[in-house]
Amino acid sequence: MTTFENFLEGHKGSALNDEMVVLLREIAQATRRISDTLKTSAFEGLTGATEETNVQGEAQKPLDILSNEIMLEACRNVPSVSFAVSEELDAEVAIHADGKYAVIFDPLDGSSNLDVNVTVGTIFSVIEAASAADILKSGRHQVVAGYAAYGPQTVLVLTIGKGVQIFTLNTDGTYVMTTADAKIVPEAKEFAINAARRASWDDVVAAYIEEAIDSGHNMRWVGSMVADTHRIFNRGGVFLYPADRNKPASGGRLRLLYEANPIGLLVEAAGGEAIIGNTCILDIEPTGLHQRVPVIFGSKVEVDKISAGYAARVLEAAAE
Repeated sequence: MTTFENFLEGHKGSALNDEMVVLLREIAQATRRISDTLKTSAFEGLTGATEETNVQGEAQKPLDILSNEIMLEACRNVPSVSFAVSEELDAEVAIHADGKYAVIFDPLDGSSNLDVNVTVGTIFSVIEAASAADILKSGRHQVVAGYAAYGPQTVLVLTIGKGVQIFTLNTDGTYVMTTADAKIVPEAKEFAINAARRASWDDVVAAYIEEAIDSGHNMRWVGSMVADTHRIFNRGGVFLYPADRNKPASGGRLRLLYEANPIGLLVEAAGGEAIIGNTCILDIEPTGLHQRVPVIFGSKVEVDKISAGYAARVLEAAAE
């Protein structure tokens, strides 16, 4: 049996330094605390929404705020953490003046689904950042990335650069490795998209979905990014949250730094692809902490079809 701690120790000195091992232990402990809190939240009056909104203009739930505090506490416990960036906070938070790692996270992804007991999660990544200016880097600069999914089981999915490992929380509160080298199958007849927004899809996405339906694909849509992502890690397929063609200035719905980038690193490490149009998500240079982007990721064959559609559209535009 390989525990999360065993895994970290086994990679100390090669892929991980001592500081990163300490940091990842704290993040894992934070996800355990969030998991435990979710189990009893209905009894403790933590469901529903508060009267507060975050920087996104979204109503905050008590569990959003509590999960954010748990993640911030984990950052404060690690001397090597310089800054924390969260979906729930307007700006980066300075943690330790002599720290060198910024922890970037969505403390409780999918929290709008809490009232119906749907899987939610915590998404995180770590980059080297000695100053606030260092935070705005492309996803290629991520040192590690991962997510915890809180569902019938709590799982922690991690990449330290090469490969993806999945750990499952047992009844003793220990994360145990259940998948040593997770791979996204290259082709699968499933797609995840919010079909209610079909009028806003661009021609490439609309054509892909039409062809997918005609060829027998099934649609799966949870509306919690972590839940949809974890299904793709287990069964393959493609996730699409495209830009709204009627609101081109918005650029998309999901946040680049703490949603698209961590998931993009995980997807590529598992053999899949993650794109924005015909550009890899991880190559996007961020312009702000809460920048929104369209997101498409999953099985390589499926994503390649969509990427080819965008490439063809660029060529057509150049020929006009």
